[in-house]
Amino acid sequence: MARKSNIPVYEFPHPMDNNNTIGHDATLRAFMDAWQNRDTHPLHPVWMLCGPRGIGKATLAYQIARMVYGNVGDFFIIDMDRNIDKDGKVKSDGKSISVYTVRATIEKMQLSSMSGGWRVVLIDSVDALTTAAANAILKLLEEPPAKTLFLLVTHQLSSVLPTVRSRARVEKMRPLSISDLRRLCARFMPDDVIDDETLQLANGSFGRIANIKQSGGDAIYESLVEFVTNKRATQSDAMNLARQIAPNPELYGILLDVIAHFNLAELYPVATKAIADIARVNLEPEISIFKIILETQKCL
Repeated sequence: MARKSNIPVYEFPHPMDNNNTIGHDATLRAFMDAWQNRDTHPLHPVWMLCGPRGIGKATLAYQIARMVYGNVGDFFIIDMDRNIDKDGKVKSDGKSISVYTVRATIEKMQLSSMSGGWRVVLIDSVDALTTAAANAILKLLEEPPAKTLFLLVTHQLSSVLPTVRSRARVEKMRPLSISDLRRLCARFMPDDVIDDETLQLANGSFGRIANIKQSGGDAIYESLVEFVTNKRATQSDAMNLARQIAPNPELYGILLDVIAHFNLAELYPVATKAIADIARVNLEPEISIFKIILETQKCL
């Protein structure tokens, strides 16, 4: 049912290479005020940038980092690209950031020459740290080194250890507005026409727009709406849709968008829990998604 032909492929700059932050002036202004007044009011050493995926948290973190360390201080990055195992080899599983990665960074910090400049430690993201890695970071945050700024990116504040959260200044970054999304689309996807429905599906995340377009999610959404309203649609049609959605967890939210589209408030918490259980209980994605699709149809 879903149309997946001619799906575009996009190339976006890494947050490290993106000098343009859109939609987060308040957070940037808050940091700038603190930074410019650091001589009279000591700068909080730990800033946590919190908000949904794809809204530009890492882009803002790198922008702040470049300003702070300049070309004088040192810059340390803890992320999935630099993730290593106990033997120091790069890990490719992409599931979590190991304690060995954190320990290696701490060792580099101890060996680095300050040269009088500020040091910056950027973690993208705290959500991806294993418990051991988070505890290793906590020990560092308990007594942060002088003239060192920690920038912690997190997608879900509730996933962060309370002891880590309590040592940070938490900046809650809001989803992007429709106008912000339009500006980003015009800049990074100038050859595409992004309709209002796709902008609404994005829920304020530019990253989600790209994912929706690349995965054919906009077409899948249309097919889901069509299925739910078509009383002649079969369980085979529902399974076909489930199989298209299952491989890409980023698309699971489209199920909730369809439920919201039809104002099925009573089904929303049930579906939300079912989607969360897919990862939490290691359920078979196709079957769980198939059941949600059928339940949505039954509620109409």
